[in-house]
Amino acid sequence: MKYIRFFNELNIDDISIVGGKNASLGEMYQNLTPKGVNIPNGFATTSDAYWLLLEENGIKNKIASILSDLNINDTNNLQERGLKVRTLILNSHLPKVLADELIEAYKTLSGEYKKNAVDVAVRSSGTAEDLPDASFAGQQETFLNVSTKEELLECVLKCFASLFTDRAISYRTSRGFDHFKVALSVGVQKMVRSDISSSGIMFSIDTESGSENLILINSIWGLGENVVSGRVNADEFFIFKPTLKEGKKAIIKRSLGSKKEKMLYDEKSRTIDIATTKEEQNSFSITDNEVIELAKIAVIIENLYNRPMDIEWAKDGDDGKLYIVQARPETVKNRENKSMTSRRYSLDGIKDAKILTSGRAIGDKIGSGKVSIINKTSEFQRFNDGDILVADSTNPDWEPIMKKASAVITNRGSRTCHAAIVAREIGVPAVVGCTNATEVLRDRQKVTVSCAQGDEGYVYEGEIPFSVKTLDIKNLKPTKTKLYVNVGNPAEAFHFAKLPNDGVGLARMEFIMSNSIKAHPMALVAMHKNQKVKDEEEIHSLMTPYTDTKEFFLQKLSEGIGMIAAAFYPKPVIIRTSDFKSNEYRNMLGGLEYEAVEENPMIGFRGASRYYDESYREAFEWECEALKRVRDEMGLKNIKIMIPFVRTPEEGKKVIEIINKKELHQGENGLEIYAMCEIPANVILADKFLEVFDGYSIGSNDLTQLTLGVDRESAKISHIFDERNEAVKRMLQMAIKACKERGKYIGICGQAPSDYPEITQFLVQEGIDSISLNPDSLFKMRQVVTDLENR
Repeated sequence: MKYIRFFNELNIDDISIVGGKNASLGEMYQNLTPKGVNIPNGFATTSDAYWLLLEENGIKNKIASILSDLNINDTNNLQERGLKVRTLILNSHLPKVLADELIEAYKTLSGEYKKNAVDVAVRSSGTAEDLPDASFAGQQETFLNVSTKEELLECVLKCFASLFTDRAISYRTSRGFDHFKVALSVGVQKMVRSDISSSGIMFSIDTESGSENLILINSIWGLGENVVSGRVNADEFFIFKPTLKEGKKAIIKRSLGSKKEKMLYDEKSRTIDIATTKEEQNSFSITDNEVIELAKIAVIIENLYNRPMDIEWAKDGDDGKLYIVQARPETVKNRENKSMTSRRYSLDGIKDAKILTSGRAIGDKIGSGKVSIINKTSEFQRFNDGDILVADSTNPDWEPIMKKASAVITNRGSRTCHAAIVAREIGVPAVVGCTNATEVLRDRQKVTVSCAQGDEGYVYEGEIPFSVKTLDIKNLKPTKTKLYVNVGNPAEAFHFAKLPNDGVGLARMEFIMSNSIKAHPMALVAMHKNQKVKDEEEIHSLMTPYTDTKEFFLQKLSEGIGMIAAAFYPKPVIIRTSDFKSNEYRNMLGGLEYEAVEENPMIGFRGASRYYDESYREAFEWECEALKRVRDEMGLKNIKIMIPFVRTPEEGKKVIEIINKKELHQGENGLEIYAMCEIPANVILADKFLEVFDGYSIGSNDLTQLTLGVDRESAKISHIFDERNEAVKRMLQMAIKACKERGKYIGICGQAPSDYPEITQFLVQEGIDSISLNPDSLFKMRQVVTDLENR
């Protein structure tokens, strides 16, 4: 055939003939089908077919005339010209030779699948699409469930016309592409029956942090159009590539999406959206095994192209198999990764700021301005440069006004939806999936949009001042003293990992428990035994989609630990087991039944003393099981364990005995167990403690409190609390010396070195192995260490 190429006749060198989308499908069909990757067959029209259409109908010069004095910044002008061009093409006829070849190719494809008329997707593919420095994805139309030759011909003509959608015209003009140096190919591909199953998108790179060690998978019920458009908040999975390649079940995070709609086949309109059931909303749309299978496919595709990829997949409800229906290069993070600067945004004052709504943070920037709520394209002229775009969701038609926005907020959408992808590309912060943004925000209201606080994005009332620090990291040299970071929030771990660091000196397990689990661990233990507990109904509502409290606890805790360990892999990550005080445990759901009221919880029932006590031991065993899951199942053996508030060497032995019984054997597979050095007894009896533990990490806050006899929560005597006190410095000196003499690890993870350069200098001079700092102190203290070591 002159104007048609089947996928087995195409490869990636054919972009100029059939566009990036179709060339990629041909490349994968030829190279990956033999490797067991399922790719539905199909065919594509060539660019010559598009030029033939324009020539036979004599419309090229007419299109040029219509676009001759176009102003893409005038949305009315853009919409008017775009409509004229599309109408011109739609009123044209398909050349007979092309129509005949399309029908012949459709018959051949139908015969391959043993059908009279196979159901196909008809997709546009621009011949300049998916280049390394520009993505035309989503600029043209797609038609699903096309199942007659008449529909096929009609949809092909509509695809040709969609080369001149408003968003496509704007996109090409803004990026300097000549409208007549871009042709359009139409891809026709056998559809996967994901309408009766699930589908989604995956990236072989983290779309937020840019980490090439992560695979991100989004999944929904039904056809995949709803996840691309952002109409549905999808399930989300993160898989850690390095240990996946070692054969580990490396899912390090799962997030349940609301998935309130799904798109199905429809006889009249080809597709229809219907509401999902409660059961569908409250369960993941793919299994863990399917997540791992998809992740392995993502690695195969990435290896084929030798670059990060954006991949669409679908599961067939008839045969139960997973299929790849599209793949293109990921462009935004791939460009960013080449930068050797680190830029950090921070709000300068949010103490009394009011949060109006929140959702998934896209990017790590902050923007402020006046709200402009836009419901449909006819309202675009209301939108001003620098406004905050607020919408239910966006689609490619919205790109012209998104480029004017200082931030974007949507009710719907996940990390891979249209609003998220475009916001990343144009470099503005976006908060997607808020559910209620168009209800709680008012037109022209001043707000601040912050994506600089981790996974969650916040919309604050008013314009809050913020600052931006740009740090050049290309000339930084390693320091002799290891510089670790303290990480509390797993959602921020991959961003912090981009800072110059040697690992994590303190990751607090209790932070993960309070944010992801929220229920008292012993309340969960009781519920696991079918015992009634206070707040049981509220705890159950938090657990969706889990029904077993133990699995809920283990999954959430291991995922939080796993995210931090993966972010810094293979550098060491020191995880401190839970160190809540009794008053903090009491405030957790179900906690009142399990915690006594203590006069001074700071020196009460906390740390190691809890772990072997019968009132908490089972919960600590669960903590150990979560740690084992991270090391063994996820394969993240870079984690070390740190035990807080160990009052006597005998306590240490009891705790390590429990850890060993849970098959976390000290000394095996590089597992080291440290004690937190924060009690004067840890310093005085260091020789005894270091027979039990592999080293110390100094907790300067509690060590100062207990050395000076100052309750660090008392305002009355806060002026005495000072880590620079000579008594405290002698304690630090003695601890370092004791570890050095015995060849044991010695680090510090307390607040002191983050606050005081003189403490940092003192620690370096004493020969400490590592200093763990808060991320915002890392650069300042790194300079202190570098200057001192150079002297």
